[in-house]
Amino acid sequence: MVSAGVLALSVTIPATVLAAPAADQAPGSELAGKTVFLDPGHQGTGHSEDLSKQVDDGRGGTKDCQTTGMTTIDGVGEHTINWNVSQLVKSSLESLGATVVTSRADDSGWGGCVDDRARAATRSGADVAVSIHADSTTTGTDNDKHGFHLIVPTLPILDAAAQSAQSEGGRAASNLMRDSYERAGFTAANYAGVDDGVQERADIAGPALTGVPLVFVEMGNGSNPGDASVLESSEGQLKHAIAISTGVIDYLLGPDTTVEASGGDAQSDVSAPTPSTAAPSSPAAAGGSPASGGSALARLLSGISPYVDSMGVDGLSDLVTEDNVDAVSNFAQGLLKQLMAG
Repeated sequence: MVSAGVLALSVTIPATVLAAPAADQAPGSELAGKTVFLDPGHQGTGHSEDLSKQVDDGRGGTKDCQTTGMTTIDGVGEHTINWNVSQLVKSSLESLGATVVTSRADDSGWGGCVDDRARAATRSGADVAVSIHADSTTTGTDNDKHGFHLIVPTLPILDAAAQSAQSEGGRAASNLMRDSYERAGFTAANYAGVDDGVQERADIAGPALTGVPLVFVEMGNGSNPGDASVLESSEGQLKHAIAISTGVIDYLLGPDTTVEASGGDAQSDVSAPTPSTAAPSSPAAAGGSPASGGSALARLLSGISPYVDSMGVDGLSDLVTEDNVDAVSNFAQGLLKQLMAG
């Protein structure tokens, strides 16, 4: 169970790097009053809607309502990867007090056209929206093109609210998400004109129609064997969720904000394995410095990744016991509940 990796790290990160919170801030309320809209891209196969129906593209033209999404070289649908990652992100943010609104309720049915999702994000009044996707470059194997990237819209945008939201908050949030992915050890994409992890495009409708700051993340290339293995695995999906969660946290709180860990997180006597006993599972997951950069709360969360690399999901399952569940931090409790339910 992935939850063991969450548990192990949450009880061993030193609390000395964390400053005291405001006097009226209870543990688990760090993101109270913040709303996040999550859009797990695409939809499940159990729908009958016409994907080619033409809808507003936000640029004065139209485009297809939706696409099916990519399938990795091992046959895993993008919609499922997006859904799994989004549920981990949702749980971790809610455990910190955030209100999370999602574009679709499950991974089996319909999630709405691109314009429907943009309107839903705008109606939510979210402080930030995150559209979660994975990319592909060919129907076969592509050994050369790999890496994550953030899509930002070409400016200006026709809609004034979307122009304001994406030129200011959206761009800032996208840059912080890029930074979070790099700290987590993911490599920026080396294709499609991506510059320092960011790709500017005028053909993506979502950002041009959304009136709240939007981050559009392509987690990796499902055509690339290394990227695909990370996208498909429970360990890899957790690492992507951690990167996305920490990027959101840094945007909502500010990358220099310090927050105190709850309870006895750093004082627990639960012993975690040394993360240097195994190499990362893929080039995309290698490297990174989870203890540097970003807010203290984001650093605490991102510290889970080395243990996932070292032990894997199944190798950590024996660390979860009734006695130590209460010792973990709030964000870890949220991830724990979601992962145990899955």
